[in-house]
Amino acid sequence: MKEIKEVATLLEEKNYRQAAKLLKKLQKEHPQNLWVQLYIGQWYEETDKLESAEKFYRKLLKNATNPQVVIQARQGLQRIENIEKNRQQQAIATAKSHPKNIEPGLLIIEPVSKENKQEAVINLAKIMKIDPYSARMQLQNRGWRIYRLGAIGELKVYGEEMLKTGLPVFWAKISDIEKIHIFRVQYFQSISPQAHIVCLNEQDQMGNLNFDWSEVVTKVKGLLPIFMDVMDYDPRRRSQKIRHKKMTQDYANILDLHLPSRRSIIRFCDQNYQHQKGITLNIQIQEQSLLRPQTTNRGKWNELVNIIDQKLGKVQTWSDFTPFGEVTCRDYTQLLSRLKSHIDIPRKIETMWDPAFQLYSSLVFLKT
Repeated sequence: MKEIKEVATLLEEKNYRQAAKLLKKLQKEHPQNLWVQLYIGQWYEETDKLESAEKFYRKLLKNATNPQVVIQARQGLQRIENIEKNRQQQAIATAKSHPKNIEPGLLIIEPVSKENKQEAVINLAKIMKIDPYSARMQLQNRGWRIYRLGAIGELKVYGEEMLKTGLPVFWAKISDIEKIHIFRVQYFQSISPQAHIVCLNEQDQMGNLNFDWSEVVTKVKGLLPIFMDVMDYDPRRRSQKIRHKKMTQDYANILDLHLPSRRSIIRFCDQNYQHQKGITLNIQIQEQSLLRPQTTNRGKWNELVNIIDQKLGKVQTWSDFTPFGEVTCRDYTQLLSRLKSHIDIPRKIETMWDPAFQLYSSLVFLKT
C-alpha cells in the first residue's frame, strides 16, 4: 500500500504532524491493517508517548501473524525497555550526585488489595526489571513490607515511578528515624488537663514531661513476643532427639503516642509501667462509672489504655505491626541490629522484635 510507505518515510524524516494526519486517515479506512497498527505504535514511540506505544506493540504481539510485524513489534518493545532503563539510570545518577541523596534509607511497599494486585505485579516487575513471580512475592494485602535498602536518592527515583503507576509506597532516611526522640513512661503524675509523666529519655535519664493531649496526632499499638528456651524431644529424629527450641511464652503490650510538633514519641509498655506510683487510674475510672477496679497487671494495663483512648478520642490508631515484624525480623536483621529499640523488656533470649517495633513506629511517625 502506497500510503503505508509514505507513513514510514514521514516517520524517518521526523515529520510527525503529517504522519499523524495520514495515520488517522488510514486507521479509519483500514482499522484491522497490522502495518497501520505497527506505525501507530512507532509514531507514539517517536513522539515519546511510550506507554501508548507499548500497548500497541503488545496488542500486535497478541494478534499478529505476519512474521515481519511481530519482529518489529518485539524490537519496538525492546527499544522502549532500553529507553526507560536508561532514563531510570540517569535519574538515579543525577539524584546520587547530591551528597544528601547518598544517605542510607529504605523503601516501603504498603498493602495492595486483591483487586489491584495483578496490575501492581505488572507495574512492579516493569519498574524493577524483575519477573512477575518475584514481583508478586513482594506484595501483600496486609501490613507494610520493606522492599529495598540503599541510597535515599535511588530509592526516591524508584518510589516516584511506582507512585505514578498507583503502587502505594513511601521512603525514609535512616538518619530521620534516629532523630526521633523517645520518652519511656514510668508513670503518670496527672492526666488532666495536661498529661504529666515521669519518664526516661534516650540517655536513660529520669525526668518529667508535660504535654497537651491535642498534641498527639497518632498512636501505635503492638504486641512483642517474649520467648523462652525449652527442650524439644522427638524420638523420630535419627540424631539430636533432644533440641533447644525457642517458644513464645507471653506478649508485651506497647503503646506509642506521636507528638510530631516535638519530634517525639511517648512510649508506654506494660512490662515496666509503675502502676503503684503516681495517680491511681482505677479510682478515676470508678468515678466515671466505666469499669470495675482491676488488680492484675493486664487489667491495670487495660485501664491505662482505656483512659488514654478516652483522652485522645478519634486519633488514628496503627496496629498492623505484627505482619511487618514477622517479615522484617526474618529478612533485615542487619538493619535492625543498628537501631536502638528504646524498649525495656527483660529478655532471656535476644530478639529483633524490639528494634522492629521501633522501626515500625518511627516509619508511621515519618509518614503521618
